Amino acid sequence: MQTAIFILVVLVFVAVSGALVRLVRVPLPVLQIAIGAALAWPVRGIHVEIDPELFLLVFIPPLLFSDAFGAPKRELIALRRPILDLAIGLVFFTIVGFGYALHWLVPSIPLVVAFALAAVLSPTDAVAVSSIVDRNVVPARLMHILEGESLLNDASGLVMFRFAVAAALTGSFSFAAASLSFLYAVAVGILAGVAALFVAAKMLQLLNRIGGVPAEAQVLITILLPFVAYLAAEHFGASGILAAVTAGLLTGSTGIFRFLGVSARMQTISLWTTFSFVFNGALFIVLGLQLPEIVRKVPAELTGHDPIIQPVLTVLALTLCLIALRFVWIWIGDITAGIAARLGKREAEPFGLRVRLAGSVAGVRGAITLAGILSLPLALQDGSPFPARDLVIFLAAGVIICSLVIASLALPVIARGLVEPGEDAGAAEERMARVGAAKAAIAHLESITQTDEEEGDVPGIRLAAANGIVAAYRRRIAAADEADEARAEVREAGRLEIDLRLAGIAAERDALRAMLRRGEINDHTARALFTEITLMEALLNGRQTRK
Repeated sequence: MQTAIFILVVLVFVAVSGALVRLVRVPLPVLQIAIGAALAWPVRGIHVEIDPELFLLVFIPPLLFSDAFGAPKRELIALRRPILDLAIGLVFFTIVGFGYALHWLVPSIPLVVAFALAAVLSPTDAVAVSSIVDRNVVPARLMHILEGESLLNDASGLVMFRFAVAAALTGSFSFAAASLSFLYAVAVGILAGVAALFVAAKMLQLLNRIGGVPAEAQVLITILLPFVAYLAAEHFGASGILAAVTAGLLTGSTGIFRFLGVSARMQTISLWTTFSFVFNGALFIVLGLQLPEIVRKVPAELTGHDPIIQPVLTVLALTLCLIALRFVWIWIGDITAGIAARLGKREAEPFGLRVRLAGSVAGVRGAITLAGILSLPLALQDGSPFPARDLVIFLAAGVIICSLVIASLALPVIARGLVEPGEDAGAAEERMARVGAAKAAIAHLESITQTDEEEGDVPGIRLAAANGIVAAYRRRIAAADEADEARAEVREAGRLEIDLRLAGIAAERDALRAMLRRGEINDHTARALFTEITLMEALLNGRQTRK
């Protein structure tokens, strides 16, 4: 009963936060963390113990799957070099640089434990990035790089975190073994995601062939997909996070949703939108619930003469260190890309100083860092307490909050003016896709009706529109006529109209899929238009059923 009440309370405050964010000028994740802390801070407040493995299983697969599914694959493929550079190279650079900096700043933390904290802090959080970063103020190219990096760097960061913890427990570390384990975790994680997607597609195809299967059964398969991918990879000791991301990235391109009925597609769109909002909000509220207990356990190494200022300054210094490391790595990568472009006689696309700074500040940390650091063992193999466990948990939580606050406050200032005013490139692309889909529908309808058309001049645009409106009014008048013959004629005309509209929608969908395959539109545009035509198709099917 207590668990059920806790879940209901969290859901209520997720809804409340969605309303409060309109009244207070605070980013939604920061507001939700504050709500969680307020719920836990009083003497009789809410207290919850997090099981890190359960926390990762419940929150991370659906959220990463949703973000990966919505990510623009065309742009991710085009920007694969800088994305992989940040997702892998920056992780190792952060582990070394931040690990030594932390050990120097807080000598009581053993170097291997400092490397463990650096590893779990190295991944940026896809959920936090999408919640904090405003697409309207950050250049599209930088936004796509941040999205791709945050989807892929979780695997490298958490794998290295496990190696660092194992080294702290055993007192030994093998670079060769760590490298092989890393490659294994990545390869098997990707295979697990592909396998889970293949199984889901086959199940949906089977249900589609059977026919008459409730839409809810089809929707349930899409909900289970990220969890199955995650658990399958974890079962084989690989990266479940990468498996969920792989399944999300490939779901759109495989065309798995073509096996869903109209009702199932509508429910899936609505359900995943709700899931994303609810899970995002619950995640940050649960993070806030942990803060009071973490603050109460601030170790003596940080309190010194001032129990407030010194811990805050330490967390701030470490957060700025992470930002500085990102800035240096992005700067080096920018210079390297420019040199490679000149050697290959290609035009370089360097980032300016402000874009580099925006990319550095936007590397916020979130739930994966929290879940990873809370999974630290309580004791070493000899039974002695794990060194500096409470201290690194406090520092990790502090860096999460500090990175969110700095990004929320600084990004709008840094990014102001980076995006040139004018029509959004995505809007222009969407307009182009609408025109292409409409032309395909018109061509298809004309091919259907051309055998019944009489020869003569094609009526003008005004006359065609007028005829359509007049015909609609005449059908409405005839429908109210008491004559059974008139009503039957209207019903038949309405049925033919619906059939033609459905045929046009099918042609639109085929045209959009072709444009998506050719790379003429990205996933954002395709998803928006697929949603529109799915809603129209559902409306027409409803009218057809009533008739």
